[in-house]
Amino acid sequence: MVVSSSNPHSKEISIRRRIASIFNKREEDFLSLKEYNDYLEEVEDMTFNLIEGIDVPAIEAKIAEYEKENHDQIMINRARKAEELAAAQAASKGPAQNDSDGDGGITQMIRLKILWRNMLWGGFKTSNTIWLVNQINGKAWSWDLEFYRL
Repeated sequence: MVVSSSNPHSKEISIRRRIASIFNKREEDFLSLKEYNDYLEEVEDMTFNLIEGIDVPAIEAKIAEYEKENHDQIMINRARKAEELAAAQAASKGPAQNDSDGDGGITQMIRLKILWRNMLWGGFKTSNTIWLVNQINGKAWSWDLEFYRL
């Protein structure tokens, strides 16, 4: 992916957002702090090289391979982040006046909207995303949303 812009800051922001949406593991995903720090260092090296235009084809190939091998974990981490964001937003607003589902004021539709926004921002628009959202929301929806696949 080549990002061209007259503003170098927007290029860096775009690259960092993309990389962060793919390499989204957390410290608790590793057995030791050293492994986590090594992971962070590798991600930052790739990010820097992409920003500076150093060995871009090799890095893009490495990103594509990582994305393919870790697709499920990436989606789970995105969903977890979206859920945490939804909970934080709900906590900052307080309980809703008409809380029929008892989840602190966050309705299923709001949670779904937040999950979609965060997952689609990262570039996955597949029926697997919809399945994951349904599992998180505890819904057993029967719609076939294959037409969202791009």
